[in-house]
Amino acid sequence: MAVPPFDPELSVALESLGNGPREPVTPGNLVARQERDAATRPRPTADDLRADGRFEVAELSVPGLRDGPDVTLVSARPAGREGPLPLLYYMHGGAMIMGNAWSVLPRILREWVLPLDMAVISVEYRLAPRTRYPGPLEDCYAGLLWAAGHAAELGIDADRVIVGGKSAGGGLAAALALLIRDRGGPGILGQLLLCPMLDDRGHTFSSHQMSGLGMWDLISSETAWKALLGDRYGTADVPPYAAPARDTDLSGLPPAFIDVGSAEMFRDEDVAYANGIWQAGGQAELHVWPGAYHGFDGMAPQAAISKDARNARTRWLRRLLAQSRDTTGTTPAG
Repeated sequence: MAVPPFDPELSVALESLGNGPREPVTPGNLVARQERDAATRPRPTADDLRADGRFEVAELSVPGLRDGPDVTLVSARPAGREGPLPLLYYMHGGAMIMGNAWSVLPRILREWVLPLDMAVISVEYRLAPRTRYPGPLEDCYAGLLWAAGHAAELGIDADRVIVGGKSAGGGLAAALALLIRDRGGPGILGQLLLCPMLDDRGHTFSSHQMSGLGMWDLISSETAWKALLGDRYGTADVPPYAAPARDTDLSGLPPAFIDVGSAEMFRDEDVAYANGIWQAGGQAELHVWPGAYHGFDGMAPQAAISKDARNARTRWLRRLLAQSRDTTGTTPAG
């Protein structure tokens, strides 16, 4: 099967990894991969994240919903800033089976929080298979409700909240937007969906075309979805809040930024999601980065295409925040 070629700079970074990190995740090695991830993935402390006083950082424990356990949130903002700031409510990646809320924050603080004068809350949601759907999503929803209800003490503007995430976190952000729409939860200004994991069915062309190439393949994806869905996997009984690509009506959603690589298995499901938003009369900005594989900007941050991708995300955030102000420069109500 013909495949899109990798960007030359990204290809060098991929080849330098060797085969170990690219080994598929299977039910047989899942526990070992989770243990390795927990041991090796960065987990900066609150003191680390404060960066010699540039940021105010707090780790919060907030009540869960539906008899769920408390949820840990990591909150950060530029130091010394008074008044309510817009909020990026962020879900980390890791295919729903790996990752943590702390590792994503250094880049977010450096690239968005400080330049755009905003706050961030990163969610430590429970991971599959120990916690299956809907547990991780309910953790994210509980944290968002708490943040919106405590906006004054957090110093955030509850009318200017953007949900976002990468990979599994992007899927959770999309699901959270759907859940808020259907439950009538707090208003959301936008959704930042970076190479989001949206479709459990594995039936798109790109999911087969790119399997075994790049950083994520069909075997790993199936393992992750089975871990999340359990007995629901492969059935019609999978709600769109678990796999947003299953939603047949994407109307009533906040503006979306969606980006994905042309050379990764999530390409077609992400493009289809943007198309579904357009067909429902919504607003979506879609970027398909040529020759990019899953997680490319983290693997090769100095590559030209990685810089372009980060710049595009920042421009969208800046534009969205600017548009949310009225002509007097104050935040609109409601």
